[in-house]
This record gives sequence, C-alpha cells and structure tokens, in this order.
Amino acid sequence: METENKKILLVEDDPNFGIVLKDYLTMNDFDVTHAKNGMEGFEKFKKGDYDLCILDVMMPYKDGFTLAKEIREKNEDIPIIFLTAKSMKEDVLKGYKVGADDYLNKPFDSEVLLMKIKAIMQRKASDSVADSKQFEFNIGNFHLNSKLRFLTFKEDEPIKLSPKENELLRLLALHENDLMPRELALTKIWRDDNYFTSRSMDVYIAKLRKYLKVDDSVEILNIHGEGFRLVVKGSDGKSA
Repeated sequence: METENKKILLVEDDPNFGIVLKDYLTMNDFDVTHAKNGMEGFEKFKKGDYDLCILDVMMPYKDGFTLAKEIREKNEDIPIIFLTAKSMKEDVLKGYKVGADDYLNKPFDSEVLLMKIKAIMQRKASDSVADSKQFEFNIGNFHLNSKLRFLTFKEDEPIKLSPKENELLRLLALHENDLMPRELALTKIWRDDNYFTSRSMDVYIAKLRKYLKVDDSVEILNIHGEGFRLVVKGSDGKSA
C-alpha cells in the first residue's frame, strides 16, 4: 500500500517522544503534523486534511478522549490510534467507546505502530472500494451483471450465480489485479470472520474458479495469509 503523502496528525505532549515518533513516521514516507496538546491538536485538525490521527491519552488542557470526541463530531470516519502509559481496562474500553481504531501502551515498538497504521489504512481503502455502487464488470471474456447475478462468457447463455457467489465475484472484480483481503469478504458477505465462514468462503472461491476456467486470461490467485487476487491478463485496471 502506498504510504507516501498520507497525512497523520500526531498529538503528543512529551516533546522528546513526539519528535522521535514524528521523525520515524516521516522516514517511512508519512506527512506528519505534531501538536503538543489537545487544544493545539484540535486547531490543527480543523485546518488540515488528515488520513489518520495518533493521540496521546494523558495530556494537559484537553485529554485524548475529549479530543477524539471532538474529532469524531467533525469526521466520523478518520482512523484514530490512542497512545497511553496507562494499561487500565477502563481506559481501553473508554478509548474504543469514543471511536478508537486501535490502542498502544507505552513503551511500544515503533514497527508495531507502523504495521497498525498500514493495516488500518489498507482496511479503510478496501472498505471504500467495497462500498462502490458499480454493478457491471468485464472480466476477461466474461461479463458480470451483479444486479441480475448473471455471469456471461462471450455469447454463451448467462450463468445465474448464487447470492454469495455473486457478491464474492463482485468484490474480486472491484479489486481486479489487486489484493482482496480475506477479512473484507468475510465481514462484508458472511458478516463474521471465523474458521467456519473462512472454510465456506474457500468453497465459494472453488466454485468461481470452476466458472472462470474456460477463460485462460482470468485466474483467482490465493495470496497466502492475506486474501485473493483476481488476475486478468492484459488488463491493468478496473473493469468497465
């Protein structure tokens, strides 16, 4: 996933830790704005256009929870990660109640924070793709009309897909030649991510492969531990 130019608002009152963290994230191609307390953080948030917020919980003037509530009133979707020296269960729960996407206790490994940031941004990007209203796709020599659930190969009679086959192929088509995360399909289609739904999805992937095998230019690849990729040879982007 591209991290370049992704804008992060870092609100951290410890000046030394704030500078070190800002430098680390900047080294990893993020555009970081550092605010030294909650009040300054909210002013910077109102003036900027950020992709993610990292908020310390314990701050003077305005704590991280209060700041998160104010940010959520302005923007319901922006990811928020809390940093805290406290590991009390009540604080963690309070953080999630005000809309935290994740939580890290200090001291923490910077690489863990980086992985969490990338995972959250990947998830947000996938969610926005999955929420697309597009329903017609050209997949190699196939045409998918997901409203009618028809999959048509060239001039052949259309195959009527089951609802889950249809939704799964539509998600794969929206991510054509890109990774479709396993957990995205499970939460969007099966509404749950567990062992049984995961096995069920594998069965549906096998069914889709059977339909698509008549076209050598189309293939569903298994990306181990991550998800699937609908590869359409000779295509570099989204379908019609």
